[in-house]
Amino acid sequence: MSEASLPLFAADEAQPVPVVGTKARLPSYIKDHRARLRERFMSGGAEALPDYELLELLLFRAIPRQDVKPLARRLLDRFGDFNGVLSASPQRLKEMHGVGDSVVQELKIVEAAAHRLSRAKVIGRRVVSSWNDLLDYCHTTMSHRETELFRVLYLDRKNTLIADETLAEGTVGHVPVYPREVVKRGLEVGASALILVHNHPSGDPTPSRDDIDMTRRIAEAAAALEIQLHDHIVIGKSREVSFRSDGYLK
Repeated sequence: MSEASLPLFAADEAQPVPVVGTKARLPSYIKDHRARLRERFMSGGAEALPDYELLELLLFRAIPRQDVKPLARRLLDRFGDFNGVLSASPQRLKEMHGVGDSVVQELKIVEAAAHRLSRAKVIGRRVVSSWNDLLDYCHTTMSHRETELFRVLYLDRKNTLIADETLAEGTVGHVPVYPREVVKRGLEVGASALILVHNHPSGDPTPSRDDIDMTRRIAEAAAALEIQLHDHIVIGKSREVSFRSDGYLK
């Protein structure tokens, strides 16, 4: 094969680039596959598609002239599942061959939309009546993070969620938390109670001794200002631990 006949590849998504002056055409087998996949999604919803096919649908827009199934499968092999792909950092995504700015942008747009949808189900609602939605929200936004994130959910006197604040981001195994900052922010938003939430990137939500000590210090600081600590939730990969339910918080 001569050098002139070799396909050209874009540095961004490693996909074929049309020769200047010609009209790019999608091979019929790829075009038909995309049409069938879109039709199945519209008729059966996301439940009708396995993770790799749902991921293909996202990749169609970012990579218009290439079979994206191999990339979808590589991403799932690397990051575990659909949520893991969406939650992966741009830096780690770009380590994958075939992933450039366009792919990262599409994935992060969908991730942001998922976060907003789940947040809309809990903000402004009473925690007691939306507890499962609250846990779903926490898992959606935190369970696949690669570093620890500490957030505080502030509640009013009716236990309605009035603010969701990310107060600190740490490393794989530690996040710095200052009880004074937690309580200070509670006063600023007029909170009467709060719920602490943080994640364990290891996947195991079992509280550490540091988690328990930090929770106690925040509870004492909040109580001094008549703010009640309702719970501390530790988010793992597939489950969570509630300090209140598991007896860590009296």
